Formats: sequence, C-alpha cells, structure tokens
Amino acid sequence: MSLYKNLFKQTAIYGIATVVPRLFSFLLTPLHTTPGVMDSSEYGQVSIIFSWLVFFNVVLAYGMETAFFRFYTTEDKKSVLGTSTISLFWSSILFLCIGLLGRNYLADAAGINARYVTLTIWVLVLDALAIIPFSRLRVEGRPIFYSVIKICSVAFNALLNFFFLLWLPKIAETHPDSFAATIYIKNFQVGYVFVANVLASLATFLVLSPHYFKVRWKFDKALWMRMMRYALPVMVAGIAFAINETFDRPLLQFMGVPEDEIGKYSACYKLALFMTLFTTAFRLGIEPFFFSHAKNENAPKTYAVITKYFVIFGSVILLGVIAFADILKIFIVRSPEYWEGMKVVPLIILANLCLGIYTNLSVWYKLSDRTKMGAYISCIGAAVTLCFNFALIPVWGYMGSAIATVCAYATMMVVSYFVGAKYYPIPYDVKTMGMYMGVAVGLSAISFYVPVLRHTYVFGIASFAVFIGFIYKKEKQTLLKFLKE
Repeated sequence: MSLYKNLFKQTAIYGIATVVPRLFSFLLTPLHTTPGVMDSSEYGQVSIIFSWLVFFNVVLAYGMETAFFRFYTTEDKKSVLGTSTISLFWSSILFLCIGLLGRNYLADAAGINARYVTLTIWVLVLDALAIIPFSRLRVEGRPIFYSVIKICSVAFNALLNFFFLLWLPKIAETHPDSFAATIYIKNFQVGYVFVANVLASLATFLVLSPHYFKVRWKFDKALWMRMMRYALPVMVAGIAFAINETFDRPLLQFMGVPEDEIGKYSACYKLALFMTLFTTAFRLGIEPFFFSHAKNENAPKTYAVITKYFVIFGSVILLGVIAFADILKIFIVRSPEYWEGMKVVPLIILANLCLGIYTNLSVWYKLSDRTKMGAYISCIGAAVTLCFNFALIPVWGYMGSAIATVCAYATMMVVSYFVGAKYYPIPYDVKTMGMYMGVAVGLSAISFYVPVLRHTYVFGIASFAVFIGFIYKKEKQTLLKFLKE
C-alpha cells in the first residue's frame, strides 16, 4: 500500500505543477472573453492558432520525450541525455529557419495572419528546446523544481496577458507620450496573446539553459537510431492525439463555421479544465512509475488497482463538474454571449475521462515495446474524429465536433483494452469500473439535460453526495488502509 501512497504523493506534486499553471490559464479565459478585450471572433482565432500550436508541438518533439524515459533507465544515462539533447536542439533550429523563411506560405495555407505565424514559430521552438531539460527533472526525481518552473512560467504568461490586453491600452490612452504608448498596437489583441507566450517560453528556456552547458555533447548514432525507432510511432500517436484533441477548430474553420461560433465553442470547452487537470497530473506522475516498476512481479495487479481508482476519482469529477456547470460557467466564461456553447460540456468532460482511461490502459504497448500498436490505435481514433467531424459539422456545427471527440476517445479506450489483453494481460476490474462510471454518467445526464433539475441544483447536490457516500461504502476498507500507511 505504501507503493500507492508514494505514487499518490508524486502525482500530487506533479498535480500542483499542472493545476496551478492551469489555474493561471483559467484566469485568462475570463480576461479573453470580457467585452472590450476580445470579441468571440478574435477568441476563435486564438483557439485556432493554439490548435495548430498543439499539433506542431507534437511534431517538434517527435516522441523523443517518451523515448528518453524508456532508454534512460536501461542505457548509459549520459549518452541518452547527450544524444536526445543534440537531436532536439538541431531539429528545432532547422524548423526555426524553415518556418521563418516560409511563414508567408504557412499563413496563407492556414488562413492566419503572418505576424501570428511568426510568433507561433518562436513559441514552438523555445518549447521544444525545453523538452529534455524538463524530462531530466522528472526522471531524476526533482518534481518540486519542475513545479516551480512550470508555475512561474505560466504566471509570467498570465501577467503579460493582463498587461498587454488590459493595462497597456489604458496606459497608452491616458499617457500618450509615454513609452507604453509607443509599444502599443491597436487591434493587435490576438498578437499580444502570442507575444506573451513567446516571452514566457523564452524566460523558461533561459532558466533551463544550464542543462545545455552541463550535458555531454556527444552524439551516439546507434543509440539515436534505436531511440527514433521507438519514438516515431509515439510521434504518430501524438499527431493522432492532436487531431483528436484540438484539430476540430481548424476543421470548423475549414468547413465554414464562423469564427465567433468557434470562439463560443472553445470558451465553453474550458469547463473540461477540471477533468483535464486530473488526467494530466495523473499521467505526469504515472508514466515514470510504469517504467520503473515494469519488472516487478506484481506489476500487472498494481496497474489494475491504479486504473480502478483513476476511474473512481474521474467519475467523481465528471459528476461534480456537470452537475454544477451552470455555476462554474459564471466564473470561467463571464460573458453570456458564449453560453449557448454550454451544451457541449457534458460530452467534452466524458470524452476527457475516456482519454484518461485510455492513457492508463496504454501501459501495455509502452512496456512491451509495441509503440507501433499505440500509433495504430491513435490513428483509429483520429480517423473516427475526422469522419465524424466531416459528417456531423454540416448538420450540427460544433456540437458535431463534441460528439466526434467522445466517439474517438471511447473507441480508443475500448480497442486498447481488448488488444492489450492479448499482449500484456492486466486483471482490470472492468465490472466495478464500469459500474462507477455508468452511475456517474447517468446522474450527470439527468442533472444537466432535465431543465427543472438543472436550474434548481437540488438533484445535482443530492446525487453528488449520494455518489460520494456510495463510493465510500464500497471502498471504505481500501481507503482506510491507504490512509493508515
């Protein structure tokens, strides 16, 4: 049991590194959706550019982060550090040169202002250069330092957003002869969002830059080839994930959905923040754990227990967020202009829970060196995403995108479970997990889609309390044992 407790502590620390930055990002959503700062059309542009940023982040990492974790524990650590650092450094520099030279072509192809493309390129490169330094902190067991850097970076980004979007215009207006007035650009709100990102990414890189002076700059070609064979399928899976996670915005734009509608969809999408925080924090803590305990005799049983409690906690979050979504929206999406997009919230939260379960199930192909299988499954999910988006967007608009997301992640979850049972059997308690998840989904649907129950909150409060009590009754012995360890 102490093993699970140590895992929980590590996950909690990484959770802080995830939750706190996301809370700073949470502050940006009310800022960005405030009338007079950015309208829904401009917010739609921001969400589209961030979708491309997520996509190219995966391409620039090309699976090297996961390969780093895989080989660091089995190969010469200095060689893995040096080879992975050199690889990402020069690939990032190459992308920077090509990207800046071809930024006008990229802007035309994506329908984005060339200035925004230039800023996005710099964000991508600086973030790519921070991948191995951050991975090194994780694998060396320095979660506190990792957390501090992550938190400070996003706090700085948030502060810059407030400065550029809220304070700078006022200063320029009241003091037209000041230095602030000379750097202020009218109607550049979208650009300022990415200027803030560039400066925050630059600050993060500078803090992590000592890694580049301490690492041994010796490239092991044979090791790199083996790492790339492991990493490239991970990259393919990552690209598929990027398509599933954010590519619906460019698709909505491509299929003629107005940018203001995309902005409303993206703003209400933010209510999935709580599930995303949980699944991301869990993944950060669990990935090194999976690799370090792979040779343990009881590893499959341990993974099964971890997944079970992931589903339990995830089901609690799902019910809580959906039952109280109309309260949460007041704090996250301030302008009622955006609230028509609230109908996607239950679907997006359920989709993110399915994604989290899939992440836990995916341990089988990472530990058995069958990363190609993970890529295949992710490609299946991406195919489902694209097919459903193309089929449903013309009929239901962004609601079709939300449905496509649920279908994609649910498909990946189911396929991974059945394929994984063949290659790396893990004794999952499917019946119990399905029961908890089913109850949470049922209560959530009733509380959200029955108008009289949704607006009184009585059913939501009662169902949430009953669900917590039900979990405590069923899991009491295990929970008490856990707390006593």
